[in-house]
Amino acid sequence: MLDDRKSLVLQALVEEYIRTGEPVSSQAVLERSNLSVSSATIRSDLARLEAYGFIEQPHTSSGRVPTHHGYRYYVDHCSPVRLRSATRVRIEQFFSEVHQELARLLADTPGLLTDLTRFPAIVVGPTVEEEDVVHAIHIVRLGGAAVLVVTVAETGRVAQQVVDVGFEPDDVQLEEAEQVLERVFTGRSLGEAAGDETGLPAMSDVVRRVVAPVREELGAIRADTEREVYTGGTSLLASLWNDLAIVHQLLGLMEEKGELREMVDPGEEGTWVRIGAELGEDLDLAVVSAPIGRGPGRGRIGVLGPMRMDYRRTIRVVEQVGETLGDSLESEE
Repeated sequence: MLDDRKSLVLQALVEEYIRTGEPVSSQAVLERSNLSVSSATIRSDLARLEAYGFIEQPHTSSGRVPTHHGYRYYVDHCSPVRLRSATRVRIEQFFSEVHQELARLLADTPGLLTDLTRFPAIVVGPTVEEEDVVHAIHIVRLGGAAVLVVTVAETGRVAQQVVDVGFEPDDVQLEEAEQVLERVFTGRSLGEAAGDETGLPAMSDVVRRVVAPVREELGAIRADTEREVYTGGTSLLASLWNDLAIVHQLLGLMEEKGELREMVDPGEEGTWVRIGAELGEDLDLAVVSAPIGRGPGRGRIGVLGPMRMDYRRTIRVVEQVGETLGDSLESEE
């Protein structure tokens, strides 16, 4: 644990490096920290921080830059900033004006998060499990014989499945099928409702042609169903990392949905910041993630960027978008 002065020196150095991307001199640290000490004292503190492994000097004649351990200490001891009112208003307006199916809402959120942070963004949706009690079912036309079935559990978990119903239904038939399915499934677990052949109401043959394959697909849901992953901002990779080898590696990573889930979801609740080797990758990479809403199992949201990111603002933006998305999902239910 660092004493207060060395903590302030490290904070000043990290924030100046985040701002400029250049090695930070002792004079710059003194000016940014506003400490009433001499330059010699700052140099002595920097030497001690370097000995601790929090900072390093790329060249003997240059300033210093944070190491992975320096970023880790900074993140663990910094407080997220208060967002500007314009940013908070933009987040609130985005979700108040988006009146669309749940799957589209989840898919559009990474774009908002990328616009606010200028980092690639990831949303990992929650999953409905076989024993979850159903709150609502929505059927969305995809074109041709394909429909998207979105199931919302009372826990807030969401599952979406593409179902081939064998013909192209019209809007009226889809609406009637949705009403039938909601009558059968709402308030019951998926496993119970899908296996009950006695609870089906009267319906036309054409509506039954929609309901039957959808019920069969819903009955196949299991606890290991993979959660959907939505991404945005991939085009920013080349501008964030000058090393093309890193860009190519991250492009490949963005295609691996399973790896993205693991990066954004550490398996524990709350806000998480994972840096460098903590991600299992020897890369200049950091991930900030937070839960969607306040309940357990509702999915997560996050951004990935270089270790030289503005953690204080990024953490708060990710948390705010996650909270507001969770509120929006609850209202849609």
